[in-house]
Amino acid sequence: MAVSGKWKSPQDFITVSIPTKDTDYDNSKNRRSTTFYRRWKRLSSLQRSVFVVACILFMLSLIIWHKRTDSITTAENDIFDHKRHKISDHHILPIKRPNKDVIVREHLDQLKELARKQGVVLKRGPPKLQERLKLHHQEKNNKVNEAVNVREVELENGQVHGDNNNNDDIKPVEGLGDTAGDGELNKQNSDYHVLDINGVKLLPQDEVNDRQKAVIGAFKHAWKGYKAHAWGHDELKPISKTFSEWFGVGLTIIDSLDTMLLMNLKEEFKEARNWVQNDLTFDKHVDVNLFEITIRALGGLLSAYHLSNDDIFLEKAVDLGNRLLHCFTSESGIPYSDVNLKTLRAHPPRWGPDSSVSEVSTIQLEFRDLTYATGNAHYKNAVDKVMQHLHTLPKKHGLVPIFVNADTGNFRASATITLGARGDSYYEYLLKQWIQSGKTEDWLKTDFIDSMDGVISLLSRRSEPSKLLYVGELLHGTSFSPKMDHLVCFLPGVMALATHNGLDKKYMKFAEDMIETCYKMYSQMPSGLSPEIAYFNMVSGKSQDIIVKPLDAHNLLRPETVESLYIMYRLTKNKKYQDYGWKIFQAFENHTRIPEGGYSSLNSVLNLSHRFRDKMESFFLGETLKYLFLLFSDYDVVPLDKFVFNTEAHPLPIRS
Repeated sequence: MAVSGKWKSPQDFITVSIPTKDTDYDNSKNRRSTTFYRRWKRLSSLQRSVFVVACILFMLSLIIWHKRTDSITTAENDIFDHKRHKISDHHILPIKRPNKDVIVREHLDQLKELARKQGVVLKRGPPKLQERLKLHHQEKNNKVNEAVNVREVELENGQVHGDNNNNDDIKPVEGLGDTAGDGELNKQNSDYHVLDINGVKLLPQDEVNDRQKAVIGAFKHAWKGYKAHAWGHDELKPISKTFSEWFGVGLTIIDSLDTMLLMNLKEEFKEARNWVQNDLTFDKHVDVNLFEITIRALGGLLSAYHLSNDDIFLEKAVDLGNRLLHCFTSESGIPYSDVNLKTLRAHPPRWGPDSSVSEVSTIQLEFRDLTYATGNAHYKNAVDKVMQHLHTLPKKHGLVPIFVNADTGNFRASATITLGARGDSYYEYLLKQWIQSGKTEDWLKTDFIDSMDGVISLLSRRSEPSKLLYVGELLHGTSFSPKMDHLVCFLPGVMALATHNGLDKKYMKFAEDMIETCYKMYSQMPSGLSPEIAYFNMVSGKSQDIIVKPLDAHNLLRPETVESLYIMYRLTKNKKYQDYGWKIFQAFENHTRIPEGGYSSLNSVLNLSHRFRDKMESFFLGETLKYLFLLFSDYDVVPLDKFVFNTEAHPLPIRS
């Protein structure tokens, strides 16, 4: 501000300094301590003495309170570890819920005894705990429940203590107790120290075979890179040591949960489980693809729930499932391909009006299982309506085009027919839904049989000169192309599974011939790894069966071939399938492993000079390494008569 006039002398004005920014005000420790000291000096001697004594008494009270409650808190935590089924050295995969009331009551008795000795009065527990105890008092204890309690009390130490004879010299016993909750003590295997829970078997890590140990090492290496550079994000970029985000829901963590459980990786699973509980949220303003998030996240959470019996996974699955139900708002019942997790607005894909047939028909196992787990029929009804609608549409010898319109409910005219991208898992889920239902929904079996007969008659050919069996495509629904995606290599496993479940034996012969072709897509490449897409020679006189175009030569660490090798080995016991898998695993180790942590997809399996695409897909941990681990097992870890794997390798129970 300008001021007119002149001052006559310095005494005619004063100067006032006003702070103009936050930094002008001195809020430093020195200023505050000086002010406190002056105030302290103003107090009388009596006031200062009273203040000091009060502070001392307060500190003593805190110390005494902490010592008296520390052990009680530890005991209480033990109770809630059982509520969430804390992972122990011997009990990691309860498929059926054990009798929790017995476990809770025995721990409460220990808690009361500890409190009595220390003179501490216990307060009422949480309502759920009180309700459990009330129900327990209405039941009569039996010997099986006592066995469960004995096992659970000393599970962490591998010892069984606290029996009626109070014998402290009991040796560690494998498989004791009724952890399956089926009224029988766990069976012991004479060859292995295996914990057998409803047919799901686990070995301690130091007792798995050498090939399985190598796969576990690969998983730990991949997990190390993900933890270091991409924790909480969807996928690792191991070369640039950063991450890629797709939906922002930690896809790699969720996809890997059941892999860690099956590999008995307790520490890794614990940190992943804690992230799910504390950090995973689906309340995000992001558009997600219904198919991808269903098979990876919903399937992963449900599988982890069934294998760990931890309610947190079911809670997250229900939240996600409720949000995804908003895709099923079209008049036809065919779901829209995408939905915003926060606004819940569903819409077709950005690139066009149609959904992929495989995407709308490969969500059924997961939504049906969500109904089985919760008792809420809305999930199953929504996806059953989709399959029933597709069932009524006209097909070509059971084969379907790869696009369907959600608004009209009709297939796109003259669309390609393929068992590769956008078509593959429609056929897979026809069989697996029938199996999941306990083989009760026979219209699904009928559709599967019709489609496989169409595959054999219209799509299958043999190459020249080696007569390799492969499955091609019908372009525009009519013109045959000898193109086969690596994705199609899921088919031998599905065909073998069909014969195993009572369908025609010709499917097993088809599977045995085709798995050889899928393996040669690896073994005939310079890297020992398969390209994403291959073409097969149909002209006599040429020496090369498999042709790979440069733009099709990339490898994304896909699982389909090792998935089929796993099923073929389990059903035939032919060890050549294990040997095939071992060579594929070694090729992954030699060409895709990044020393600092993680594995990278490749630009070309033909030319390795500029090989890395700098991405580790979540399915490498969720599927590829899981199937390799199961393939190399000396015993059947996840019986195919009790579980069905979703298309992302997440095992879900078969219902009776």
